[in-house]
Amino acid sequence: METHQKTKLGLVLATDPRWVNIAEMQIEDILSDHAWCEQKAATTGISLIVKYAYQPGIVEEVTPIVAEEWGHFRRVLKELNKRGLKLAPPRKDEYVKKLFALEKMGLDSKHVMVEKLLISAMIEARSCERFRLLSLHIQDDDLKVFYREFMESEAGHYHMFIQLAKSVLPAEYVQNRWNEFLISEAEIMKSMELRGDRIH
Repeated sequence: METHQKTKLGLVLATDPRWVNIAEMQIEDILSDHAWCEQKAATTGISLIVKYAYQPGIVEEVTPIVAEEWGHFRRVLKELNKRGLKLAPPRKDEYVKKLFALEKMGLDSKHVMVEKLLISAMIEARSCERFRLLSLHIQDDDLKVFYREFMESEAGHYHMFIQLAKSVLPAEYVQNRWNEFLISEAEIMKSMELRGDRIH
C-alpha cells in the first residue's frame, strides 16, 4: 500500500513498508547494492569537486563526504565478508537514471551546478529513508544496528547539498526547484517495481 504522507526527510512518497520484508530475504543482493551505492556516492562527490572546486564551500563540504562514503563502501564490503557473502557486480541504477532525466538542459554553469547538487540531495534523502526502514524493521538485530549507524551518519548529507545549492543561486529559486524534484521523484517511485535487491 502506498502512503502519500511526507517522510521526515520531506519526501512526498514514503517507501512501501513491504520493501523491508522483501529486502531481508535477499541480504547478499541488498548489501551488494548498498556497497555500490556508497562507491557511486564517493565518485559523484569527486566529480563535483573536480568540476566546481572554484565554488566556495564545494571542496570544504564535499571532501569529507567523499572520505565518509568511501569508508562506508569498505564497511559494507567487510559486512559481506563477515557473512560469507560475495559482492555482486554493479547494476544499472534505474532510479538514478530517471532522476538525471529530470535535469534541465541548456542552462548556465551555476544552474547546472544546482541541478547536480539537488539530484545528489535527492539520492541521499531516499537512501537515508530506506536505511531508516531497515534499522527499524529488519529482523536481523546486527543489521538493525548497522543501518541505524548508516542512517545517522548520512542524515545530514542531503541537507548539506541543498545548502550548497543555496550558496550558488537564490534560496527561493533553489527551494522551488527542490519542490519540483520532490514531486517528480514521487512519480518515479510510483512507476518503479518494488524490489528488495536494491537500495533504490
